[in-house]
Amino acid sequence: MPDIINCEQGTLEWHEARRGIPTASEFATVLAKGKGGGESVTRRKYLLTLVGEILTGEVAPDSYTNPHMERGKAMEAEARNAYAFMVDTDPEQVGFIRNGEAGASPDALVGTNGLLEIKTKLPHLLLDCIMQDRLPPEHVAQCQGQLWIAEREWLDFVAYWPKLPLFRFRVTRDEPYIAALKAAVDQFNDEKAALVARFRK
Repeated sequence: MPDIINCEQGTLEWHEARRGIPTASEFATVLAKGKGGGESVTRRKYLLTLVGEILTGEVAPDSYTNPHMERGKAMEAEARNAYAFMVDTDPEQVGFIRNGEAGASPDALVGTNGLLEIKTKLPHLLLDCIMQDRLPPEHVAQCQGQLWIAEREWLDFVAYWPKLPLFRFRVTRDEPYIAALKAAVDQFNDEKAALVARFRK
């Protein structure tokens, strides 16, 4: 059963809730393969980062931010309000959802069965989303991962930029994908536990 932790995203409490476990925003990293099918450098770095968090009891510092990420934080409330008006609903903001040894931070819960995930996209990217009318492939792992972690039936993916139409795409559960994702996360967690045990010796 998912455990909902009510805290503001980005706070110390939120970081502590995520400490040492893989989260949906990084599930694509967990699934990553290296060149020629070997080990992925980004996956290894993420694995060792979480091991470090467990061993030290400290959250790894946020070492990377960029203008796009800062813009996204600033515009998220605007996008949520636009979505609420579009579908006539009242999204419920949530801090962090933990399910076993994995977690997710959706941008809102919608009703009893839905989730909301917001991305701000530069105009050319948003216009391409509208023309393609599908979930961008780079967001599949995160969105299906959120549905798995939160045990919800659907997720509305929203892409936003001021003065342009709001893009909304309804994502439903892909059970075979979720099963494969869960297996990959379980394997990742087994590797993490083995490393923690090794270093604790």
